[in-house]
Amino acid sequence: MASKFEQKFGKYAIKNLTIYLIGGYVLGYLIYFLNKDLYAMLTFNPYQIMHGQVWRIITWVITMPESLGIFTIIMLFLYYSLGRTLDKTWGSYRYNVYLFSGFLFTIVGAFILYFILLYSGIPIMSQGVAVTGAQRAVAMGQIISMYTTTYYINVSIFLAFAATYPNQELLLYFIIPIKIKWLGLVYVVFMGIDVVSTFRNQGIISGILVLAMILFSLMNFLIYFFFTRKKMGISGVTFKQRKRKVQYKQKVSQAQAHNTYANGARHKCAICGRTDLDNPELSFRFCSKCSGNKEYCEDHLFTHEHN
Repeated sequence: MASKFEQKFGKYAIKNLTIYLIGGYVLGYLIYFLNKDLYAMLTFNPYQIMHGQVWRIITWVITMPESLGIFTIIMLFLYYSLGRTLDKTWGSYRYNVYLFSGFLFTIVGAFILYFILLYSGIPIMSQGVAVTGAQRAVAMGQIISMYTTTYYINVSIFLAFAATYPNQELLLYFIIPIKIKWLGLVYVVFMGIDVVSTFRNQGIISGILVLAMILFSLMNFLIYFFFTRKKMGISGVTFKQRKRKVQYKQKVSQAQAHNTYANGARHKCAICGRTDLDNPELSFRFCSKCSGNKEYCEDHLFTHEHN
């Protein structure tokens, strides 16, 4: 059932939002290779945003999630496919809320980390000398800019799909079939390794920044997985099963809206003609394999010929 917000704002949802996200990345890559100085003006930088460059709050979403390569291109196609499926499964409004909340949590997290580091007293060194005053704020903005990336937005799409369709199979290296829930766990393990590696090789501050930005960027997924997934009726099915379930519910709703018989009955068997009014003890079901809205009693549901 749609929420009040969905009923009010659902008409403004962007359909197939993932294609615009991927298109933005393509534009970001082009700008990077054509004009690196212009690209640098698009990245997220709290200091620069607070000093007039407010466009960075929006333009950072087209910055590169990772360096360009054949693997990145393959992954972008995969993210498009997964995002499109989620858009159809959840509906454009809910998918929009999921993605935009991911961007919003990332922005809020970046600002929180910026102010914490700025006023924490943690020394920032440049050529062996501690940076102070206005230069400290500039340096902090640059540091936060390095850790504010769209990479984890894409990861949130993958994890959401894995949580929605955990038994759906993908071909690893285009050969090995593997359930997507295991690939989702691999993603989580790699993120954990990345955090540990950063702590060991770059120090506590860098490790905290990486860990915090991962948590903020994936906050939309954490909320979805722990609080809203069950409310959306998602319980470990494949995409095809989910699609059949949705189509069946639509078929039942349409039939129930039109099938009110002359004697007041709501259900009538297409074989024997018995109704729920004459035989209230019977169960009636629609057949998903028959054309039209044909309904059968429990005695003929599995024995009739499909037509």
